[in-house]
Amino acid sequence: MQVSKILAVTIASTAILLSSSPIQGDALIEKAKHNGLIPIPQKESELLKLTDPKGTITPQRVSLGKQLYFDPRLSLDGKISCHTCHLLNAGGVDGIPTSIGHKGTPNPHHINAPTVYNAVFFDRQFWDGRSPDLEDQAQGPMQDKAEMAITKDVAVKRITDIPEYVESFKKAYGKDVKIDFEKIASTIGIYERTLVTPSRYDDFLHGDTKALTLAEQEGLALFIETGCSACHIGIAIGGQMQPFDLSSAFEHNDVGDFKGDKDGMIKAPSLRNVSQTAPYFHNGTVPTLLEAIKTMGKVQLLVDISDADAKKIETFLKSLEGRKPNTKAPKLP
Repeated sequence: MQVSKILAVTIASTAILLSSSPIQGDALIEKAKHNGLIPIPQKESELLKLTDPKGTITPQRVSLGKQLYFDPRLSLDGKISCHTCHLLNAGGVDGIPTSIGHKGTPNPHHINAPTVYNAVFFDRQFWDGRSPDLEDQAQGPMQDKAEMAITKDVAVKRITDIPEYVESFKKAYGKDVKIDFEKIASTIGIYERTLVTPSRYDDFLHGDTKALTLAEQEGLALFIETGCSACHIGIAIGGQMQPFDLSSAFEHNDVGDFKGDKDGMIKAPSLRNVSQTAPYFHNGTVPTLLEAIKTMGKVQLLVDISDADAKKIETFLKSLEGRKPNTKAPKLP
C-alpha cells in the first residue's frame, strides 16, 4: 500500500511538471505558424514564386549580378562595392555601427547597414522603406554622395568600357540590350534575390521536431509568448514597417538624425542570421544580441525581460543562422 501511495504521488507530481513544461514539438510548430511565423519553402518552385514573381532570375543574370555586386568600380573612387558594406561571409553586414563611404566618410545620419540576406522577403527596402524592391534599392547607395558617390553616366561608361561586361549583358538579356544605369542596378537586385538562407528553424517549422534542441524550442516559445512575434513575423521574421519605441523612449534616439518615414515608422529588421549582424538597431548603438533583446522588451513591449529569459530567447535566435549560398568573390572582368 505504501508503495502504491508513493507511486501515485510520483505520477501526480510528474503530471504537474509536464503540464507546466514549455510547449514543444508539433504543438510549438502550430503555435509558431498561428503567430505569423513562416518557413522558407523547401521546394525550389515554391521558393521562386516568392523570390522571382516576375521571372527575371536566370543563371546568366545571377552570375553577372554577383560580379557587379563585388565590383568597386561602381563607386566614384573605385574603392567601394556593394559587398564592402554587405559582407556575404559576415551576415550580410559590415559589423560596425555606421558604414564608411566615399573618401572615408561615415554615414552622416549614423545609419547602420542592414543585412542583404533574405532581403527579398522584406515588404520594403531601407530602414525608412523608401524603395519597393531590391532592383530599385540598388540604385540608391551607388548615387549617394556619402556612400559610393558615382553618377549614372559614369557608372554606365565604366561598365560599357569593359568588353567582357558588355558581352555578359548580351548573354544575360539578348544582343539588343540597352546597358543603362537602371539595368546595372536591377541586375544586382536579381543576384540579391538569390541570397536566401534556410536554417534549422525552417526545418523545424516544416515538421522536423528534432531540428531544434529543447533549449532552442523553449526560446522560440518564449519569443512568441513575450510578444516578439508581434513585429518579427513572416518568412523574414521582420521586414515590415513598424512603429518604434511604442512603450518607452529608446535611450539612443539622439544618435543620428534618422526618425523613420513620414509617419515615424521604421522597418523591423530581419532576425535571420541576427547573431551575425551586430551591432543592432538602425543607428548601430546596441553592441550585443542579449542587450538588444532586453532593450526591445522595454522599448516595444513594456516588459522587463529577465537575464535568464533573454538568454533563452537568444538561444533560439542563434538557431536562425542559415545555410548560405556560395559567398566566394567572383573573378571580375
